Amino acid sequence: MTSTLVFDPLLPWALIAALAATMLAGLALALWRGLSGWALRGLAALVILAALTGPVYQQEDRAPLSDIVLLLEDESASQGLSDRAALTTQAAQDLENRLTARPNTEVRRITVPDGQDNTGTQAMTALAQALAEEPQGRIAGAILLSDGRVHDVERAPDLPAPLHLLHTGREGDWDRKLTIENAPAFAILGEEVTMTLTISDEGAAPEGLEDVPLDIAIDGEEPQRFNVPLNRQIELPLTLPHGGRNVLQFTTPMVEGELTDRNNTALVQINGVRDRLSVLLVSGEPHPGGRTWRNLLKSDSSVDLVHFTILRPPEKQDGVPVRELSLIAFPTRELFLEKIEDFDLIIFDRYKRRGILPSLYLDNVRNYVETGGAVLIAAGPDFASADSLYRTPIESIVPARPTARVLEERFRPEVTELGQRHPVTAGLDGVFEGEWGRWMRQIEVEQTSGDVVMTGQGDRPLLVLDRVGEGRIALLASDHAWLWNRGFEGGGPQLELLRRLAHWMMKEPELEEEALWAEATGQQMRIIRRSLSEEVGPVTIITPSGEEVERRLEEVSPGRFEALYDGPEIGLYRLENDEHFAVIGLGPAAPVEFEETIASAAPLSDVLEATNGGAKPLAGGLPRIREVNPGRPASGRGWIGITPRGAYETLSVTQTALLPAWLVLLLAAGLITGGWLREGRRT
Repeated sequence: MTSTLVFDPLLPWALIAALAATMLAGLALALWRGLSGWALRGLAALVILAALTGPVYQQEDRAPLSDIVLLLEDESASQGLSDRAALTTQAAQDLENRLTARPNTEVRRITVPDGQDNTGTQAMTALAQALAEEPQGRIAGAILLSDGRVHDVERAPDLPAPLHLLHTGREGDWDRKLTIENAPAFAILGEEVTMTLTISDEGAAPEGLEDVPLDIAIDGEEPQRFNVPLNRQIELPLTLPHGGRNVLQFTTPMVEGELTDRNNTALVQINGVRDRLSVLLVSGEPHPGGRTWRNLLKSDSSVDLVHFTILRPPEKQDGVPVRELSLIAFPTRELFLEKIEDFDLIIFDRYKRRGILPSLYLDNVRNYVETGGAVLIAAGPDFASADSLYRTPIESIVPARPTARVLEERFRPEVTELGQRHPVTAGLDGVFEGEWGRWMRQIEVEQTSGDVVMTGQGDRPLLVLDRVGEGRIALLASDHAWLWNRGFEGGGPQLELLRRLAHWMMKEPELEEEALWAEATGQQMRIIRRSLSEEVGPVTIITPSGEEVERRLEEVSPGRFEALYDGPEIGLYRLENDEHFAVIGLGPAAPVEFEETIASAAPLSDVLEATNGGAKPLAGGLPRIREVNPGRPASGRGWIGITPRGAYETLSVTQTALLPAWLVLLLAAGLITGGWLREGRRT
């Protein structure tokens, strides 16, 4: 039971002060006039003022509340190094026992896990959330069991009591880490990519080392080993071997004694893109479809187009002097002998033999395809004639043979069952809404190799694709694709079809018909297998630790099979399916939890100082716990302090007025009357 005097004024304090000033002025006037009753009148004024302040005698029945100590246990990834986890668990249990053994003290144990999305240890966020759930007046202190590598110091709350750090590091701890900087997301094929690499030692590292080994592997292949200087920043030039995603793994072997090898490896994923695509378009003669090809290729800013149209063949004898022709000679030797390897794609648009390209040049075209080049033949009536391009040395690589028939009937192109699975024609129905317009002419051909992905009249081959050696060839048995571009009978997906066709021939990775790859979202990967087959076998996943896991692939659309897999660890995963394989890195290239592994109180120094707390190593044993007054130092040699708060809960309150109204009236009236009588007797 506690007793206090409280005031519950009947008027605002400002008004009471004004009344007091008025009464004081009246008393001063009475003294100046020499009135003998001034003292009694003054006492009456004091009684009235005291009554207006509302003095109350208050008695409270209180129940004391216990002090609360917050005990935060860091369970982030870096706390799994060495014996830190065991040390933290044992220390937390011993601290809880010591604190709960103290009178009037409770403990709240709080777990601090890894932050989401590689944000590291979020200890201050956890502390702020715990404070929000407890009464501030009962918090006597907070103790953090951690390596001190906290990544949200800027979110530290205002603490009403000391915060202490008991760190889990040891004096002899050391670690080696590999850091990659300036790693681009994209790089141009054939050009060097320069990254900055540093291998550094931290903590009590052994001395005398100058060079350390570095292994570099691309797409999970056999790594190449180099020796690089230690504790020095070096520039590392690399050239990507292929287009699409390139997974580069940099590793320095673990050395006995270091804390972990988790920061000895860095994964960098770079997409290789072509700087420019060089295309040679040879038109046999002007026709409406020629502009379609030109517009398509010129609309792509990444394409360098060289276009020749044969306007005046050698057999044309019209007597016009050459000096009056604003034309240039066709540089056949330069294009087809000297610089043919510079082109990514060659398109023959309605070209026929006219003696312009000798057989030697066309034989060089065949060799160009077999060694990795690409040729597209857009056939017109010329392909069915005696001067057909088919009847040249490239006959051996063309996937269909002309029958010499030209079908001049309307037909609507259709995607074959195989074409529904091929990336060039898959999903074209969804690209263009509505029924496709018809074409007017088709060259009859008989398939000899390759894949028929589109058909025309009477299910005859219309678009045939084939791989020859290391290169590719395509035959479009009609010169009326331009009708779709003009919107004839509603048009069709002409732009998308020709774009995909050109990019498939130039070996763009996203248009490979047999491919295996994966897309990562956090620690989950979506495994994708594209195939022309109706069924594919399960995919084998090899984790960074070497464990093999199998997953069945489900067909989600024609030719596309998928599966989801949650990776149990950060690192490089290998995927294998039949003869196809792929690699993918899950998690961050450099986990923030392993960027700094040596325990330190430096990140929290400002927060600890602001609360008068301190930092102690757990390896030296638990410190003693003392009680300290607010504002006093709460840490010393071998001890830490908590601040008792003396919080309580009020069970009941009793209030008694010191000046009841009847007493005020009686006293004020008596004193005023006494003053009047004294002054009247004197007169």
